Amino acid sequence: MPSAELLIELGAVLLGLAVLGRLSGRFGYSPVPLYLISGLAFGEGGLLPLGPTEDFIEVGAEIGAVLLLFALGLEYSARELAATLRSSSRTGLVDAALNFTPGAVTGLLLGWDTKAALLLGGITWVTSSGVVAKLLNDMRRIGNRETPAILGVLVIEDLAMAAYLPLMASLLSQGDAESVVGSILLAAGAAGGAGWIALRYGAAISRAVFSRSDEVLLLSVLGLTLLVAGLAEAVHISAPVGAFFVGITLSGRAADGARALLSPLRDLFAAVFFVFFGLSVDPSDLVSVAFVAIALGVVTAGTKIATGWYAAARIGVGRAGRLRAGLTLVARGEFSVVLATLGVSAGTEQDLGALAAAYVLVTAVVGPVLTRTLDRSG
Repeated sequence: MPSAELLIELGAVLLGLAVLGRLSGRFGYSPVPLYLISGLAFGEGGLLPLGPTEDFIEVGAEIGAVLLLFALGLEYSARELAATLRSSSRTGLVDAALNFTPGAVTGLLLGWDTKAALLLGGITWVTSSGVVAKLLNDMRRIGNRETPAILGVLVIEDLAMAAYLPLMASLLSQGDAESVVGSILLAAGAAGGAGWIALRYGAAISRAVFSRSDEVLLLSVLGLTLLVAGLAEAVHISAPVGAFFVGITLSGRAADGARALLSPLRDLFAAVFFVFFGLSVDPSDLVSVAFVAIALGVVTAGTKIATGWYAAARIGVGRAGRLRAGLTLVARGEFSVVLATLGVSAGTEQDLGALAAAYVLVTAVVGPVLTRTLDRSG
């Protein structure tokens, strides 16, 4: 039987997240920074450290990362991804060069090892699709001329992360060089195979999964996603990446039904995911990394603005639209936290988690604020 303490703590955490979600919705901003702050408050060194609930939250966080990436995959079809890869590959290279470099160089300047520096490069590289989607929807900019450029950047980054996450997972494994190379080749082959299956058999798999019964469809989709995620983790590809490919594979009525049924679960466990990451960071550690996080946030806000400007200019958007595109891309979120969690779990640099938390807080707050300020002034 669950202890009374576990139920009381879990209920208090969920009610607290509900209040934070409502508060962020009232002001029209992403709740991600508030979820991170609440995790900092409940973690070791925080105001109200949790007891037995922390183990439960850790499991929920793993499911949250899987459902986040699965939901991202649902937004794209395999053919759309292939077409975007062909049309936006140059933009993707510019994006990677501008935004990966500051993080990787900063890690090396801090004296970190190469693996931790590469992780920090990934953290500063990838935009938060969740925050951007909320911004575009809330500000009714889905039909704007610059929006395809923004979405193109997000798609390329998501595809890049599907390769980058298993690569980093392989590098972080403490095996010898031969086993690491073998893991990387296995991950690359599995990812390529998953993409081929999505293109070749996606429609057939979607028909097999779909059911007119919401209950059967939910169980089928959730079971398939967790099963593939677990198998991916077993071969060092990363569970969230496996879930991402499941999302890409599903299309038509199966994808539409899964999107509607899993949205509440995704939001619940995504909130738990950000809280758990906050739990893993001692708030006192944020002080020592605050300057670096702010400086890195300023630099990479500029490089993301440059990325958006370049991407929008390529499709003929005017100067105002280019600036809107760049500002919209500033916020970092879910992928940055996934990468940081990977590093923390592997026992890399002690300050990686704190720096990532502070950096995500800075960019997830500043990006939407700047975007809305520009929109109001225009």
